[in-house]
Amino acid sequence: MISVFDEGAPPPCPTPFNLADYVLAAGRRRPERDALLVVGPDNTERWSFAALERAVLGTASGLLSLGLRPGDRVLMRLGNTVDFPLAYLGALAVGLVPVPTSAALTEPETQQILTQIAPSAVLRDPAVASAAHDLTVDLDRLRGFRDLPPADYQQGDPEQLAYVVFTSGTSGRPRAVAHAHRAIWARRMMFDGWYGLQPDDRLLHAGAFNWTYTLGTGLMDPWTVGAAALIPAQGTAPDALPDLLARHKATLFAASPGVYRQVLKAERWPSLPTLRHGLSAGETLSDALAARWRAATGTEIYEAFGMSECSTFISGAPGQSQPAGTLGRPQQGRRIALLGPDGPVPIGVEGTIAVHRSDPGLMLGYLGAAAETAARMQGEWFLTGDHATMTAEGDIAYLGRTDDMMNAGGVRVSPIEVEAVLAQAPGIASVAVTDVQLKADVRVITAFYTAAAALDEAELRSYVRERLAHYKQPRLYIHVPELPLGANGKIRRRALQASFEGQL
Repeated sequence: MISVFDEGAPPPCPTPFNLADYVLAAGRRRPERDALLVVGPDNTERWSFAALERAVLGTASGLLSLGLRPGDRVLMRLGNTVDFPLAYLGALAVGLVPVPTSAALTEPETQQILTQIAPSAVLRDPAVASAAHDLTVDLDRLRGFRDLPPADYQQGDPEQLAYVVFTSGTSGRPRAVAHAHRAIWARRMMFDGWYGLQPDDRLLHAGAFNWTYTLGTGLMDPWTVGAAALIPAQGTAPDALPDLLARHKATLFAASPGVYRQVLKAERWPSLPTLRHGLSAGETLSDALAARWRAATGTEIYEAFGMSECSTFISGAPGQSQPAGTLGRPQQGRRIALLGPDGPVPIGVEGTIAVHRSDPGLMLGYLGAAAETAARMQGEWFLTGDHATMTAEGDIAYLGRTDDMMNAGGVRVSPIEVEAVLAQAPGIASVAVTDVQLKADVRVITAFYTAAAALDEAELRSYVRERLAHYKQPRLYIHVPELPLGANGKIRRRALQASFEGQL
């Protein structure tokens, strides 16, 4: 047997099609039902499906009033507020191309993005760093759009460019991943294959509005089936989440493993009779962490694996057996293979996880980088760069990546991007950046550098703080006499990891 999972295909995406229309359609059947609750220890902001769609289509009208036209790109520099999903769906509704970005990015980082995607407008919260642009829409003006007469949905080809997200690349330059409107259609395979999602669910996602994991799992997917999305108010402490789960009768909870670790520090756990299970993605979930959650709540955590280029496509799920040490299996309707140089490898043999090019969730390509897109293809397969083995039943055991990408709280970070910044810091002769394990379930970005003498760490942190988003900044700075190099002169980051971890 060979390592190919191919059990059926999803129904074809309807045409004509609009992503925002599809997401909000189910809510029209029960317009006054809760769509969104922004929950905090002291107050709750509540949005019905009717109010949500009015605000989305009013925002769409406002964006068109700026002279924007279908196909124009709109850079989103917005914070952790409801403005983020309203602007995202408003742009999509009328064929604009939203480009959601992390609020943690610095001004120099956003300047790189502006240069790369050439947006026609920037939507900006003044509290969020952004480079200057001729058409910048501030938060007050954006919010004023909500009350305008509703725009009409622009229906079109499901293959039409819908949105662009950024993922770090091994070259150190963030890559612009272009997705079609059909990408949302692929997420139907997650409803049974990961979530166990139902129309009466109340899904509390612990992430911020402006994180793509929250945007998909926490908002778009619940709304697609007519379920309620619950998002913690900005500033809500992790140890307050158990009480919010109980008070708002959440049935599902989604977070990254890092958030699960923080939540489990809560001293008191209320009874959670409505909670069916938790959902995890962004980084590997350890068995120990899952066991701690099970002891605290009496429920399981189902893990999912994916990437910006194809969202999540391998997962555990309710009612599905999952051998220890595996991620789960490809969702029904996916076509996944493990490839070697000559094609699919035998069952039990290590190979590169690959997604068939027919998957409706697969990206259109890297924006403006046709050669790089082509390099990720092997025949009809898209190569993820992640290694695994597959059982005869399709269960996937993850073995790691073929590159040196780091994971910062569920967000992939290129070491080369961080090294490029630190290489310019005064006093540094050479530098290598990697993530190291401090203790079980805790990895941190670490900079190893050579210099005439150990440098002032406070000055290094200040230098980096002005040039890199918080999640990309090293947590440790270690002065070393030299960096380990391979025969080809490349830095051996894994040797640095092993050396550091061997001294703990």
